[in-house]
Amino acid sequence: MAKKISQYLRPFLEYLEIERGRSSLTVRNYEFYLGRFIEWTKDPAVDEVTSELVRQYRLYLNRIEDPSRGPLKKNTQNYHLIALRSFLKYLARNDVSTLAPEKIELAKQGNREPSFLDAVDLERLLDAPTQSDAPPILKARDRAILELFFSTGMRVSELANLKKDQINLDRDEFSVRGKGDKARVVFLSHQARHWLKAYLALRDDASPYLIIRHDRAAGKKDAKGEVIPKPITPRSIERLVCHYAVAAGIPKKVSPHTLRHSFATDLLMNGADIRSVQSMLGHASITTTQIYTHVTNQQLREVHQAFHAKRRGDEEG
Repeated sequence: MAKKISQYLRPFLEYLEIERGRSSLTVRNYEFYLGRFIEWTKDPAVDEVTSELVRQYRLYLNRIEDPSRGPLKKNTQNYHLIALRSFLKYLARNDVSTLAPEKIELAKQGNREPSFLDAVDLERLLDAPTQSDAPPILKARDRAILELFFSTGMRVSELANLKKDQINLDRDEFSVRGKGDKARVVFLSHQARHWLKAYLALRDDASPYLIIRHDRAAGKKDAKGEVIPKPITPRSIERLVCHYAVAAGIPKKVSPHTLRHSFATDLLMNGADIRSVQSMLGHASITTTQIYTHVTNQQLREVHQAFHAKRRGDEEG
């Protein structure tokens, strides 16, 4: 008799952690998504997972209505299906008879156009911390955060986890570890290096983290009784980016990911090829990077208007 789905869940999550090197956050998310599937299906045997069962589950996901957030977004529905597909791949790899993972298709999503800042709004945002009434160390820290985002295209979690020994300020590059624990090289602009140096020069703490909290009670005592500040959290970084966007008078919602989009868009608009941008963003697939092709499409339009059929235009004149 075939085992139930739940009996394979823990080994699968351990496989993700150990063999695939997934982050603890990814493992928790997969546990949640698969837990929802197990609960809704009432934990059937693995050989009872059929295309029809998955179809009914997709209908369920599409009809979930959260009182505060509304229906599940298509990309959130897809996260559930991706987790299920990965689980089925794991079972197939271990010779467990169940539904073929390729039978699960993802929900179609509309074309995503990334939100980014134009040059004027970007400069206003980057300058906002130095125009604030915050103490000098917070001005320097927050300006360094914004400059690092635009210089490197890092994700917010990547920046929050950086440690001082990862950064050599005598060089303009360093390594970060992104999704799937994959390392990539990112590059510091002169402005990012300047503000990072200014911030670190104002610090006299023993924290190993590059960016820390500076509020009271934001640390713990070591064996010598000295307070070691805690690293800044991704949520705190998101809040401060939003705060400075409002202070700069930028009307649209701005997040750390907006600066990541602005980084990629700036590169493409200045002639970078999409493969290089893919590497700098740490995208596993070029398909993910292609959300920025609206930029290159605009460039192609301008080339077409400038150079296409000029002789015919002259004849018409």
